[in-house]
Amino acid sequence: MNKIPVILDCDPGIDDTMMLTLAFARPELDIRLVTTEAGNVSQDKTTYNALSFLTFIKQDVEVARGLDAPMFRTLEVAEEIHGEGGLGNVKWAEPTLQTSERSAVNAMRETLLASDEPVIIVATGPLTNVAALLLAHPEVKPKIKMISWMGGSAVGGNMSTTAEFNAYVDPHAVELVFRSGLPIVMSGLDVTHKAYITLDEMERLSKSGTSFAEKVAEMMKFYTFTQSQTPFHAPNFENQIRVHDVCAVAYLVAPELFQGGDFFVEVELEGRLTAGSTIVDYVGKTGKAPNVKVLHTVNREGFIELFFNAVDTIGKQLA
Repeated sequence: MNKIPVILDCDPGIDDTMMLTLAFARPELDIRLVTTEAGNVSQDKTTYNALSFLTFIKQDVEVARGLDAPMFRTLEVAEEIHGEGGLGNVKWAEPTLQTSERSAVNAMRETLLASDEPVIIVATGPLTNVAALLLAHPEVKPKIKMISWMGGSAVGGNMSTTAEFNAYVDPHAVELVFRSGLPIVMSGLDVTHKAYITLDEMERLSKSGTSFAEKVAEMMKFYTFTQSQTPFHAPNFENQIRVHDVCAVAYLVAPELFQGGDFFVEVELEGRLTAGSTIVDYVGKTGKAPNVKVLHTVNREGFIELFFNAVDTIGKQLA
């Protein structure tokens, strides 16, 4: 099997750990590096959470600590969504993995330059580390095959009415990455809100036969305490669990589950009420060439099967 070389840049975070679950369950992925950044919670917490979760699932991989704050903005976190520690009410393991002596940017640069083939960067937090890498080391661009990012939205937001969280936290980083000329796939809220798990399905997962599945279900149910229905949400929004970040990896291993299109996308940087909004030119008004593949539809049943199979795979490996 020709494996796909991958760097995972994340801010664990409940759904980041589920992204890691899918990534490490898939034999076709060659995960060369995990990097962390501030986002869902502080950098100290995201790094600890990555080390803790990867220790629990018994993965020996380099984990490099990234930047502590966005490029030009004050960090805003989402503890009200992910819990004070970032992983709901669940504790995974006391880390035996150690943080790399290399910084995230240096580790990414050296990993890319050492690779014989282009590497895919999966980013599921603010794009601060990736933007810093491209700004400081443009020589790595030929070594990047694609950036698969969970973030942004064409319609609506979750941090504000127009901005998705990851884009809102560091819009300048998003703008820099989007202007890099690299192939980018954006799994925004338009698709991730359709990649939901119902409470009945989550109950089925919890009873699927492994203690890992039980722990995953317990952690993910924390989301249900932090979301509420509004007239502007889809029906049953408050009873659905969205595993946003999983989409960024799912697209790599099962692209047939997704639909999207190539559009010109730019980011509002300074708007008093709209900072972090990703402006997707899906009506073709700007006349500018597309720079991002924007996903908008997912085969939910196939997505759930893919994710549940990954949980089962990891669970059985740990049994």
